[in-house]
Amino acid sequence: MRADDVHVAALELIGPDGTTGLGFVQALFFPQPDEAEMVRLFRSEVWPWLEGQQSGALAHRVTRPRGGNARRLTLPFDEALQQAVWDLFAKSLGQPLWKLLGARKDKVRAYASGLDFHLPDDEFQNLFARAADEGFTAFKIKVGHPEIERDIHRLDLLKQAVGAGATVMIDANEAWSPKQTVRNLDLMRQAGHDIFWMEDPIQRNDFEGLRLLRQTAGPTLINSGEYLDVSGKRALIEAGGADMLNVHGHVTDVMRIGWLAAEKSVPVTLGNSFLEIGVNMALALPEVEWLEYSYQNFDHLVEESYHMENGYIHGRDVPGHGLVLSEAARRDWHRPTLLERSELGAAPPQVRLSGGR
Repeated sequence: MRADDVHVAALELIGPDGTTGLGFVQALFFPQPDEAEMVRLFRSEVWPWLEGQQSGALAHRVTRPRGGNARRLTLPFDEALQQAVWDLFAKSLGQPLWKLLGARKDKVRAYASGLDFHLPDDEFQNLFARAADEGFTAFKIKVGHPEIERDIHRLDLLKQAVGAGATVMIDANEAWSPKQTVRNLDLMRQAGHDIFWMEDPIQRNDFEGLRLLRQTAGPTLINSGEYLDVSGKRALIEAGGADMLNVHGHVTDVMRIGWLAAEKSVPVTLGNSFLEIGVNMALALPEVEWLEYSYQNFDHLVEESYHMENGYIHGRDVPGHGLVLSEAARRDWHRPTLLERSELGAAPPQVRLSGGR
């Protein structure tokens, strides 16, 4: 499935002293409703659980929904709420979030991820060549084409663009069966490609198949869990279905499953998170060695994005998670009502790909 647009809302929680905690509500495949409807839903479904509460208590609270409360919110506020609550909590203590979460390092290695399946060959090569020029030494491409020859062709193009010594990952987005995966990995090796990890090669809940792949994939690691919730990730770990566990931008959920992964000695990798906000958890969890960077074009929404240099992303040494909604975004990108795509205008320039910060 391809998404050409992303629909984003900023959620700000304001503490009693005026301090603001920021989170982002996003939807890929369907537009958000008008702002007034989003506000109505937030006030009715979410605000009663937040009003008058202390941010630290909200960040650490353990709940167990039952009956009719065991359901999703009408809109995807969950991740944004975790981001905003933890941002507010860290600011109340004057701490960068990554330090508050217990980090002992201030940078983590990043890999360039193309979200590239739809790109023509020349754009594919240009993207990864630029990433290599920027200092990345690890790269992930999308595979899973009905013809394995096409996947191998893209691996050939990647090697031409970034050199033979790069670390290479592949992501099949559940396109294969277990036996297809074994066969395709063997064909890639015969073609001269060493694969560091395979991400989500088969269906997310085929724990037996994932465990089989761990036993048959040789030095290639099985990276799985991206599409599972916290309970599913726990079951995946317990079933032995992951060499590496893929987590994202839910601060509380990531830390909880990260603690379990550390107990089981399962490395964790931070997949795409909005504006790389997951760097805070990546720095804090002992098993994390990698964070995904996909050139998603959101830098214009914040005053300053995270610093990246020589293939590493750094935590920001300011209170909170380090992202602040820019005044320019409030002014120029506020769309309170649903518009037709033709009314949206041109996308902002991709500053990282065009030589910006």
